[in-house]
Amino acid sequence: MTKLMLLSISDNLYYVIAGVLSLAVLFGIHLMSQVKTAKTGNILSAVALLAGVVVTLIRYDILPIWVLYVGVAIGAAIGLWISIKVKIIEMPQLIALLNGLGGLASFIVGGYALLGIGSDQQVFSLLVAMLAVIIGALTFSGSMVAAGKLHRVITQKPIVIKFHQSVTRILIALLAIGFIYPALTTAGLTVVLVITIVVAFLFGILFTIRIGGADMPIAISLLNSLSGVAAAISGLAIGDPLLVAVGGIVGASGLLLTQIMCKAMNRKLIEILLGKTTVQKTEKVKTEKQVVEEEVEEDEADENTPYLDVIKNAKDIIIVPGYGMAVAQAQHLVKQLADTLKKQGATVRFAIHPVAGRMPGHMNVLLAEADVDYDDLYEMDDLNDEFKNIDLAIVIGANDVVNSAARNQEDTPIYGMPILNVDEAKEVFIFNYDLNPGYSGVDNPLYKRKKGVHMFLGNALETLQKLADEMK
Repeated sequence: MTKLMLLSISDNLYYVIAGVLSLAVLFGIHLMSQVKTAKTGNILSAVALLAGVVVTLIRYDILPIWVLYVGVAIGAAIGLWISIKVKIIEMPQLIALLNGLGGLASFIVGGYALLGIGSDQQVFSLLVAMLAVIIGALTFSGSMVAAGKLHRVITQKPIVIKFHQSVTRILIALLAIGFIYPALTTAGLTVVLVITIVVAFLFGILFTIRIGGADMPIAISLLNSLSGVAAAISGLAIGDPLLVAVGGIVGASGLLLTQIMCKAMNRKLIEILLGKTTVQKTEKVKTEKQVVEEEVEEDEADENTPYLDVIKNAKDIIIVPGYGMAVAQAQHLVKQLADTLKKQGATVRFAIHPVAGRMPGHMNVLLAEADVDYDDLYEMDDLNDEFKNIDLAIVIGANDVVNSAARNQEDTPIYGMPILNVDEAKEVFIFNYDLNPGYSGVDNPLYKRKKGVHMFLGNALETLQKLADEMK
């Protein structure tokens, strides 16, 4: 009787702890929505998740205490090594890798639960265990492909194999059969499980390779959501409320972020998943008006104000960071430039496009690393109407997010995507490596503008340093 009472109290205490930790994770995510509190929120969520792992292992007596300590120490050492070794520019692929590991963990839990279930187990437990295996496996393989694309070991262009649609449909049908099989019979379940795992891996690969590099921020958000969903389902399979709650939080937040990113790009998720990111080139005949306008621009080219006079006289400046700044690791020079301009009496603001970089918040992280004041960072909607009134816009490694072709070129994949209205500024400095199109493959009309556009081509570290030296 006493033993049963202690077990009941232990269960109740576990449920209370699970509730508190779930709320801590949720509050941590809330804090991460603000730049100033993002670091605190990240630490809070990480500590809550670590506590959840420890509490779960102790409650179910899965491992001896000494093994638990050793495991935590090894994991902490690996995490510390990663934090030192991985550069900020490599953070997107690291996020993709961690999403994949989350899916792999859920896949292992689901498989263990499935093979450990007896014939008298309820159908619901059988089904959710198999579903955890499927979603976990495809999340892992898909995330590995995403990491490969981001790390450029796999081409960032959409890859479409022969009969891609047909093969994908066949794999979906096989996954559906694998999902419902445990509800029909447990005979040969191990063989079916292995086949289903292979099919899920293949589906994850085919699902991700057709997504272009420009859409990777959305792909990462979606894969993050799937890793949470897989965790929640694996929690259902083993009857663990903490895993269900935390997995549900991650899945829901990832899905909301995916929706926000799609809205920011004015794109439908299904279009991105189908890999519609390549340019469909069409021959265009210039109208007489366009020819005249180009001739006028050429005539006005000699009237450009020297760029040093432009930047020294500018009092209202907006800086637009992009992925090129991340590649060049030029954020510290950008910070120095902003400080120099402020000392000259200028107002300097940073316009952050929601999909700039290769993951949500990429630019915010880089600028925070360089100690740029949080109050100087503005979202796209807060500054877009200001470009036509400012003295100077400075673009650092951004392309697609400032490409005005998104407004009127219907034959391009960025058509309809909200952009930063840099082309409306009277004077524009562009620090890009070259004049090639961005990941979307769409030429930027801003590069052809002769009046008020000053190009600084090459590595941003070198071109920004040269400008800084000339301003002294």
